[in-house]
Amino acid sequence: MRSLDAKLDSIRNQPESKAFIIADAKDADMAFGVRAPGPRSYLSTRGERPAKFSPEVWSRNEFGYRNLPEFLDIIREVVGQGIVDIMLMSAYVNEQLTIKEGLFKGSAVTPAARANDTTDVWAVRHGCYTKEPAQTFRSASIDQIQCGRVECERGGAEYAGANLGLYSVTFVNELGQDRETLRAFKEFREEAERKQFRYFLEVFDPNVGSGIPPEKLGEFINDNILRTLAGVPEGGRPLFLKIAYHGARAMEELAQYDPNLVVGILGGSAGTTYDAFKLIHDAQKYGARVALFGRKINHAEHQLAFIEMLRLVTDRRISPEEAVRAYHGVLQSKGIKPHRPLDEDLKLTDQSMSYGGDARRSAVEVRGNPLAREASSRGKKEEDQGKSSTPIVGLLRGKAAPHADRPVNWPVLESGAPDFASMTSKQRLAYDADRLSRRYG
Repeated sequence: MRSLDAKLDSIRNQPESKAFIIADAKDADMAFGVRAPGPRSYLSTRGERPAKFSPEVWSRNEFGYRNLPEFLDIIREVVGQGIVDIMLMSAYVNEQLTIKEGLFKGSAVTPAARANDTTDVWAVRHGCYTKEPAQTFRSASIDQIQCGRVECERGGAEYAGANLGLYSVTFVNELGQDRETLRAFKEFREEAERKQFRYFLEVFDPNVGSGIPPEKLGEFINDNILRTLAGVPEGGRPLFLKIAYHGARAMEELAQYDPNLVVGILGGSAGTTYDAFKLIHDAQKYGARVALFGRKINHAEHQLAFIEMLRLVTDRRISPEEAVRAYHGVLQSKGIKPHRPLDEDLKLTDQSMSYGGDARRSAVEVRGNPLAREASSRGKKEEDQGKSSTPIVGLLRGKAAPHADRPVNWPVLESGAPDFASMTSKQRLAYDADRLSRRYG
């Protein structure tokens, strides 16, 4: 059983379950074109060049963005890390890595593909598509996602490709437009049910003016979701939802409505590191059980460390503020220049929730971060001293490493294993930071 299925089973059957699903959304090539793989600030550590690419072409970097082979290497690394539960890709990348390469065989990570690409994700340079009301469109068929062909042989065998897809809808509060959106969704649902294709549902905020006050947008989205799914029997319903976070009240309202409805959040634009960690922390606190981060992960200085921090936050082992400081410690130990200094990276910003960059998360009340000033002064002092804020050296998963050859800043048992029951929050942070540095240092 893959981790996704195990966690969904836990969430649905154990009310006290703390399981949380993290997805890496590497499907941006269906939206951004050349910019999709992200900036070259983070490159794969594999250091391999496919034979069909000449060294000259492989090494060109004047465009400022990774190329597709580099992008595929990063996906391989994230899947190999085994922390995310879902890897979301375009149909083409799914074919290359899932069908042809067999990357997910034996992996706990579930492959998924974007099942439709409505026009509000057509975020090409110099284009104006995202400024128009979203029109329904599907590039890939379900069969092409499952087996790489227009029509799969349906003999009961497991498909070589992904059997999970993301379907997105955008309600704009216009009758004709929203009716066509739901008509296309109905056709997809019925096809998916016939072909036993699983999907999760992404509900975007309106990508054009809707006449709805920002503070009421969460209610508009919640009602549309519940009204839409009320007409869908269990066999055609999504595994979970992916929506913009509209604050605590809207999230709690939706999450408490139906225990069988698993609610997840989308990440939006990259923002600061604190934006990402605070968003996933708050959404989980108020009922979300899934987070799908695309640009937030893809634009990180070190994606594997960033993902590790997301998991530590959702496991409630460290706070968002502690995660930012620990992440900067990893960057420092690796000699990677951060996008922003620590004090800037501990700020909350108003982020875009649309591919086009126009819609804002204005329905969320963003308050000042009370720890930012403290962290800023501490970080400045430690930078002057040439130290990180915590003894960062790496993250080992599983059994703790022995510490006989060096001092530790947390209580230990006679066996040398960490004594979690006696740890304070600061000692737990020091322990997690030390594990982190051993992994990445």
